[in-house]
Amino acid sequence: MFRKLKNQKGFTLIEILVVVIIVAILAALAVPIYMRYVEKSRSSEAQTAIAAIRKTYDVYRQTNGTTQDYTIEKAMKETNLGESTIKHWKFEVTGNPPKKFIATSTEDFPGGADKQVWYDVDDAKFHGYGVDQFTDPNTEGVETETE
Repeated sequence: MFRKLKNQKGFTLIEILVVVIIVAILAALAVPIYMRYVEKSRSSEAQTAIAAIRKTYDVYRQTNGTTQDYTIEKAMKETNLGESTIKHWKFEVTGNPPKKFIATSTEDFPGGADKQVWYDVDDAKFHGYGVDQFTDPNTEGVETETE
């Protein structure tokens, strides 16, 4: 009986465990990187919508000299945002002339509600979810990326 087992070919338990451990280590390194790419791609929808709303505000301001009576509802109507964008994001503008354009995710957003992406006019940069803030996969808290 022992002669039969000696002649059989295959992997030992130790070899299989080593391979499983290596795959687990690689997965532990790859998943957080993948999640950052997912968050960046999800935030790009808000960034595109904010850029379109900003352009609409700029055109209105150049035409009328002020944005005093211009509301976000009018801007969104003129911008013709897609249905999924309106379903996933709620928009607001602060200041006159606008200083900050903010998109906040709704309950229908795949990444969860209350994620914010904003454009700061003074910095001329986007900030927030998927831009310089990411979800920490270990704690589900927010992790900020510094330059």
